[in-house]
Amino acid sequence: MVDWVFIESLYNTTLSLFFFVLMSLMYYIGVKGYRAKNRYGGISSILCGICFLIFGYYNSVIGFITFPWTGFIVWWIGLILLINLIFTTIIRKDIKKMRQEEKNGGGIEEIIREKSVLRRYIRRMTRENPYRDEIPFRMEIIRKSFHLSGFLLLVAYYGVASLVNDGIIGMIHQIEPAYNFLWGDLSTYPFSIGEFRAVVEIIMFALIAALAFAIISDIIRIVWGPEYSVFNFLTKSMLRNKEKNAAGPQIYIMTGFIFSYMLYMAKIIPDIRVYFAGILIACLSDASAALIGRRFGKHKITMRNNDVKSIEGFVAGVTVAYIIGLVLVGPVYAIMGAIVFFLTDYLPSLTADNILNPIFIPIGIQLMVVLVGLPVGWN
Repeated sequence: MVDWVFIESLYNTTLSLFFFVLMSLMYYIGVKGYRAKNRYGGISSILCGICFLIFGYYNSVIGFITFPWTGFIVWWIGLILLINLIFTTIIRKDIKKMRQEEKNGGGIEEIIREKSVLRRYIRRMTRENPYRDEIPFRMEIIRKSFHLSGFLLLVAYYGVASLVNDGIIGMIHQIEPAYNFLWGDLSTYPFSIGEFRAVVEIIMFALIAALAFAIISDIIRIVWGPEYSVFNFLTKSMLRNKEKNAAGPQIYIMTGFIFSYMLYMAKIIPDIRVYFAGILIACLSDASAALIGRRFGKHKITMRNNDVKSIEGFVAGVTVAYIIGLVLVGPVYAIMGAIVFFLTDYLPSLTADNILNPIFIPIGIQLMVVLVGLPVGWN
């Protein structure tokens, strides 16, 4: 007879170990970046490592998600590892073939006529420096489009996650024998149709799954080279110098998302509107500030860390921050959201605002809720 309690514990321990391994790797990357004189990326990567240490501890003591969802996420992590292994193997083989072709007399004309998307990507990664001080505005728009993930979380929380849970319940009833074999008796499935707790845990599952997809590929980029990164291939290599020997901004923002959502699950931030106000301000205000500043910014400001920002971008970011806070948490707490965004995004810092904003904005709003005592929102 299968001991499902042991298997449940094994899956949960594996997930905790995943975070502890990430912690060690991010510390290694952070030190590597710092020694390579990328202080911004090095410190930010180490800060991510500290968050992963907290995640691992929290999961081992309390648990992010319940079984069988812990099993689902462990299998997902294994699948992502396998996909990245296959991709790196293909890249290695193609690089060897291309080098051999060049030795055998392949000329510039052959390179120009190269039709393989993968080979063009490899040539660009290996022949050019993929890290840039500034990327084109069109690429900046694509990068900032990832910030819409905060809005997607809002949609998922208020509808999609519940539909996912109901759909999975229907599916596992149809494949009950297979489910019983892989995950234990169907009667032990922790959620019922329409159960709110399922929504909370499915959102955390989605956050961890997204982090696993992005960070495994990003670690490969840093350790082996950008040509081996699936994520880098899919995003057309929109890399900045700050990301050399350091994690990318997508890692910072997803780490911040998970940290603040962990505080919500632990009831340190009891109102989900505070969480969503924080991450939407972090996402949309940052994107607005960057895009407006790039497009319309005429009055430039050079920060102590040599970042160049504009007054126009600043005004756009703070305005969007206040509007988001106004809609979600009301006019009083919106002020705190805008202030924290200003402090973390515009004051000189050696740490990525993409990780500071989604953590400190919800915490700042919640602190003001405790101090002021007014209802959240428009109640």
